[in-house]
Amino acid sequence: MLIEADLHTHTCASTHAYSTIKENCRYASRYGLKAIAMTDHMIGTQDAPHIWHFENMKCLPRAISGVYVLKGVELNITGSGGGVDMDETLLKKMEWCVASLHHSVVGEMDADAVTSAYLHAAENPYIDVIGHPINPAYPFDMEKCLKAFKEHDKLVEVNENMLVYRSGAAKVCAEMLRICKKYEIPVVVDTDAHYCELVGMVPRSEKLIEELGFPIGLVENTSWDKIHERVRAKHPDLYI
Repeated sequence: MLIEADLHTHTCASTHAYSTIKENCRYASRYGLKAIAMTDHMIGTQDAPHIWHFENMKCLPRAISGVYVLKGVELNITGSGGGVDMDETLLKKMEWCVASLHHSVVGEMDADAVTSAYLHAAENPYIDVIGHPINPAYPFDMEKCLKAFKEHDKLVEVNENMLVYRSGAAKVCAEMLRICKKYEIPVVVDTDAHYCELVGMVPRSEKLIEELGFPIGLVENTSWDKIHERVRAKHPDLYI
């Protein structure tokens, strides 16, 4: 298995997903993962849970079925200004933040608008990962934005779900990985799983990484220890 931590997963709190956090962790444990991030959609997305879902994650245990759980969110980037749909008070409580563009929130955007959105989002200190930038529906100045992600310590996501279900995503992902390899920009490989048996399963991502000779050392979540250190450094006051 390529990854030790799956850092973009959904539960049935996002109503187009079909498993509980307990089911996700059970399969993560079965597959040998050490950690997952629970990143349900924030309220800008139509199927998102109530805000209380994020307020109340403190009630969850630190580990379920022996799998460490990062309590997080998939934020919506809300437009070319790079804003997100969670206020700072709650953002401070999130242990892992993926920020993504979704058509249901922003509609269609041209390459200039997407580039602007990503460049501004890169400056947000609460964002950990830029989610599925391999979506061919949202082209952008890739070299410029990827350099900005590195500058601001944002991880770039290789998204298995997008590779499986979105036509053209593999071509975009290959271009992204080539640029990341050139400039030594770190990435994470995530499933974006919406069903428990898919947690941790990244065969298309792994094949693409092997074909391109992308350095495994730049795939941050091949090591849970590396991710854990990153989270602890960013959130020293949280119980993590």
